Amino acid sequence: MLEASKRLLRLKSKKRTEVKKQSEGQSYRNFHALKDISFDLNKGESLGIIGLNGSGKSTLLQIIAGTLQASEGEVEVAGRVAALLELGSGFSPEFTGKENVYLNASLLGLSKRETEAKYQQIVDFADIGEFIDQPVKTYSSGMIVRLAFAVIAHVDADILLIDEALAVGDARFTQKCMRFLRKFREENAILFVTHDLAAMQNLCDRCLCLNEGKKIAIGNPKEVTEMYWETLYDNGQANPLSTDAVSGSGDNQAKKPMPGDSPVGLEAGFTFNSNTASFGNGKARVTNLELLDAENREPMRAIKGGENVSLRISAAIMESFNEPIIGFMFRNRHGQELFSENTYRWYQNKPCEALQNKKLVAEFRFRMPMLPKGHYSITVSVAEGTQEFHEQHHWIHDAMSVESINPTHSGLVGAPMDGVTLRSV
Repeated sequence: MLEASKRLLRLKSKKRTEVKKQSEGQSYRNFHALKDISFDLNKGESLGIIGLNGSGKSTLLQIIAGTLQASEGEVEVAGRVAALLELGSGFSPEFTGKENVYLNASLLGLSKRETEAKYQQIVDFADIGEFIDQPVKTYSSGMIVRLAFAVIAHVDADILLIDEALAVGDARFTQKCMRFLRKFREENAILFVTHDLAAMQNLCDRCLCLNEGKKIAIGNPKEVTEMYWETLYDNGQANPLSTDAVSGSGDNQAKKPMPGDSPVGLEAGFTFNSNTASFGNGKARVTNLELLDAENREPMRAIKGGENVSLRISAAIMESFNEPIIGFMFRNRHGQELFSENTYRWYQNKPCEALQNKKLVAEFRFRMPMLPKGHYSITVSVAEGTQEFHEQHHWIHDAMSVESINPTHSGLVGAPMDGVTLRSV
């Protein structure tokens, strides 16, 4: 029974001994798509669910939605659940958009009269124009998502389940959905499956990481995301680098401090901290990180925004290798990536050698964005390879903590202004 007045969802696992079946000399092991998953979800909470492909994320949502039956354990739900799972689920391709609105709304528990009262709001939210009267089989994937999301947004649900739906569609509609979700979570609850870690960290209060059907971690989105990165790299499934800090495969255990590393707490400010969580194969290691004023080359003690700065990363080479890449990632206190860069695209046609017992020094010169007042961190890494295929040698989460003292800007970042005018004409 659900006891807490604010609790909308409870999952309780029920451990059983795995059974091997034998037949004519062959053995078969039971497969558990999910195993030992337990958590509560309360009113006003949003839980992000991340993990590698095949880790059980979609299966978990389908069990909560009631479209799959769990073979063991319990799912307790208080209130109406609305789910946006597989693309086009709950829609008939032969029906028009209007007919599918009524069909989908009825599946979610609305009467015809209730749907009629909300129909125009649904159509306005979907914003697909005259296509509302066309068969859904003529829709693009983005249009299907628009209509499906518009329906679940207007069925007065208590819990929303969303499985990668916002990965389809244009930026304007995605922003509309995010605004709706932020408002919705104030009085209700959301389960949000995604590979978009920035969107998850922006929307969710907690994060659940799954791997091979098991709960790896649940808690603070920033901390759980870092565990997910390491799981991702350890399985060789890192995404292309783009302009992100270097990523790759490597040891998924946080390293102990190396000899000669001096422990520095985050309160020390703009000082390299080698004792935070890190991973890599050890062929190279980051030994220093400096954020300097580009003009006088002095270490910076505060960020105001608009300054010309120099970010210098030093790495010691333990074993010789070719095609070194050094990069950084600037994050806010929630772990959201704000901006990043690496050396690959600057040196892909003229890579320098990384020789054993030598040192590599990368320096990035740029104009610091206008950051809202608060604390930020810089993650750094050294790797080998190309933008798409690379091997991680050393990655350090939050290698430096920095502070912005600019009190005038809001949002994630601001643009440094070269000038502002105001005149009456």
